Amino acid sequence: MIAAAGQGHVALGAVLGEGALVHESAYVDAGAVIGAETRVWHFCHVLGGAVIGPRCSLGQNVVVMNGVVVGENAKIQNNVSLYEGVELEADVFCGPSMVFTNVYNPRSAVSRKHEYRRTLVRRGATIGANATIVCGVTIGRFAFVGAGAVVNRDVPDYALVAGVPGKRIGWMSEDGYKLESLSLSADEGGHELLRCPGTDVRYERHGDVVVRLEETV
Repeated sequence: MIAAAGQGHVALGAVLGEGALVHESAYVDAGAVIGAETRVWHFCHVLGGAVIGPRCSLGQNVVVMNGVVVGENAKIQNNVSLYEGVELEADVFCGPSMVFTNVYNPRSAVSRKHEYRRTLVRRGATIGANATIVCGVTIGRFAFVGAGAVVNRDVPDYALVAGVPGKRIGWMSEDGYKLESLSLSADEGGHELLRCPGTDVRYERHGDVVVRLEETV
């Protein structure tokens, strides 16, 4: 593993934070920033202008394009490409072979680099294996996109989304459990008290807005 710029395929103009390690088969271009204690594994390519936070993990065959920002403690599994216009906040999990896009209507013969759409994945969100995120959407805080889902619209905080196209089928806790309803009668537009079965932490829903309650039982 390489720990300093100017060695192997890590360009002299790259920045590696303290304790960051890059596998000998990976490429890191000049201008890229790799945060402290981050691991970049086999056959990855981090382009100049990419900024990766501390304590991240880039699995085998991950590509991070120019201008991409990745927050601390993000986990990017094998075969994921982060294209220009993608931003991941802290604690995001991207499952194996999930797909981002950055052009809505691509044609090989038509250049649309000026039409890149921003995709934002908020703190703590999970995107399952083989899911596809169509560009221009925001994945909310602690949302959970199931394996194989196709997301073509914004996902609320804490939402559980599955299917093609992706639809909300429930709500997820910050610890990754499907929330249980504690309300005797709850409608989509009303108020509902929710409980995490793994931690007993309570949440509250008003329509499509879910918040974690500070108190626990």
